[in-house]
Amino acid sequence: MNALRLVRPHLKNPVYAVLGNHDSLRMVPDFETMGIRVLLNESVEIERGGEAIYLAGIDDPHYFRTDNMEKAAEGIPSDAVSVLLAHSPEIYRQAAHAGFSVMLCGHTHGGQIWPFGYLVRVAVPFVAGRFQRGSAQLYVSRGTGFWGPPMRLFAPAEITEHVLCS
Repeated sequence: MNALRLVRPHLKNPVYAVLGNHDSLRMVPDFETMGIRVLLNESVEIERGGEAIYLAGIDDPHYFRTDNMEKAAEGIPSDAVSVLLAHSPEIYRQAAHAGFSVMLCGHTHGGQIWPFGYLVRVAVPFVAGRFQRGSAQLYVSRGTGFWGPPMRLFAPAEITEHVLCS
C-alpha cells in the first residue's frame, strides 16, 4: 500500500481498480481512503460532454472465482460503449458474448520467463497484447510485477496508457 500512497496524488479523479488473485477484500478500505474506487462486480457511468461510456469491473475470475459478469453488466445499455476491467483474460470470450466493447486485464505477466511463457499460452491463449473477437477488443498488459522468481525474460514489464477516442 505504501507505493500506492506515493503514486495516488499524481492521478486524476476518478480512479478505478479491480482486485487480482493476490488481493483481498481487506484491501478495499485502504484503496477507498486513497480515493480509488474498487469495482466489485459492478459498473459506473462516466459522462463527459453529454456522452457516456460504462466502466465495469469484476472480481478475480481466476483464483477466487467470485466474478459475476451479469451483475457487472446490469444497467449498461446494449448499444453503449462499455469497458470491462478484470484481473485475468480467461473470461474474454464471455465478456465479448456479454457485449463489452473492450476488456482490459493482466495476470499473465506476459509469460514472464520464456519458454515458460509458452506453457502459459497453452492454458490462456491471451498472454500479452491486443486481441479482437468480433467487435470486442482485449488488451492484456504484461504489468510490472512478477510471480515466483524475481525476474522477467523476453517479457519486459510495461505500464500501458489507453486513450479512448470517439
